[in-house]
Amino acid sequence: MESMQVSGNVEPGFESIKTLFTRQMRQFAEDRAQLCVYHEDRKVVDLWCGPSDDPRYDGDTLTNIFSSGKSLESIAMAWLVSEGRLDFNAKVTEYWPEYGSHGKGDQTVADVMRHEAGLPHLDQSIEPFDLHRESIKDNRVGALIAQQSPKYRSPNMDDRREYHPLTRGWIVNEIFRRVDAHERTLGEFYADFIDPLLDTDIFIGVDDKDLGRIARLKLLPIIRHLRFSAWPLKASRQTHNHLFELLARIITFAYRAWQTRGQKVPPPFKGMSTINSFNDRNIIQGETASANAHASARGLAKLGAIIALGGSGFGHQLLTPEAWTALHDNPIDREMGVITAFTEGGICKFKPLPPGANATSRSLHHGRQGFFGWMGLGGSIFQWHPSKKLSFAFVPTSLHLLDVVNERGKTLQSALLDCL
Repeated sequence: MESMQVSGNVEPGFESIKTLFTRQMRQFAEDRAQLCVYHEDRKVVDLWCGPSDDPRYDGDTLTNIFSSGKSLESIAMAWLVSEGRLDFNAKVTEYWPEYGSHGKGDQTVADVMRHEAGLPHLDQSIEPFDLHRESIKDNRVGALIAQQSPKYRSPNMDDRREYHPLTRGWIVNEIFRRVDAHERTLGEFYADFIDPLLDTDIFIGVDDKDLGRIARLKLLPIIRHLRFSAWPLKASRQTHNHLFELLARIITFAYRAWQTRGQKVPPPFKGMSTINSFNDRNIIQGETASANAHASARGLAKLGAIIALGGSGFGHQLLTPEAWTALHDNPIDREMGVITAFTEGGICKFKPLPPGANATSRSLHHGRQGFFGWMGLGGSIFQWHPSKKLSFAFVPTSLHLLDVVNERGKTLQSALLDCL
């Protein structure tokens, strides 16, 4: 087994977080990971870990954060609210008339943000190059989305939430570039505005010059994950969850998938064969904010700190109080395999659930109550806690696909709350 080297620092009072991070990185089936936490405007945890023979990996290395990028979408859309250019409760067609075809005319921006647009996937795969900035501005993706018909699981409004793993970012990008005064894509907004303002190094579509800064994703094979989880002693197990916990969660999502039986779902990208396709340069350079943003934990945590502080920090106001409220407002509990409380701005509010909630839903929320934001496939987390004035970012390269509620990072979140 490779020797794992933990680097970085923590402020006094947060030493237990470094101890826990170190133990997890050395015990679990990990590759490389970063952890960064802000409390108020102070960076109180700044850690990273990788093989001791890889000095290139550090706190500024970029990694694909998968669905943690959805919070980047939400923050960008809230910025448009600050600018007086967007209302989450307005119909999408107010900003993008062509979107209203094929039965989508009554959908609001909030419907899209809450995963209730009925477009969890498209009817055809997208050419990766069509998601490059110049192609997006040629409306290649926008035209395809406009021609889609929504497919709801049920006519009941309370059962219309269906996770949009990639499509939410594609739809949001089309709305954003039409509403933004400079007609920027999400990637341009972060590159041209957020990064110069805050020095966050967040990319939605990575330029040639920064490709060498990316740490490649490393999939933990599912069979290996199951085998590790069956080991009886937590002290020796190399995954966070016990086998029975994993099986219970797999059954929950398998039932959800069974409900959509008969639907043929093409891969999101043409030529995509496995999750390792996200290491492909052509996909990395495209704009799929919901599944392909690249960042460091440092950059995410700094951005989250401004949101945790009410929209202002580090000498800048990113969101007006009204826009900040809109981002966090009106969380609605609905089920999409697990119970989620997405706000009109498209971030999830994590909170205590009633006793009748299923075990997977309780696991999703328990230990991170009070946080807002979301998380990414395989492990990443980007969330903030307004009442505690905390911002938390965990960015691993080892993808634990069966850890559907991202327990590895949640353990650190829970320990963080105990520090305050």
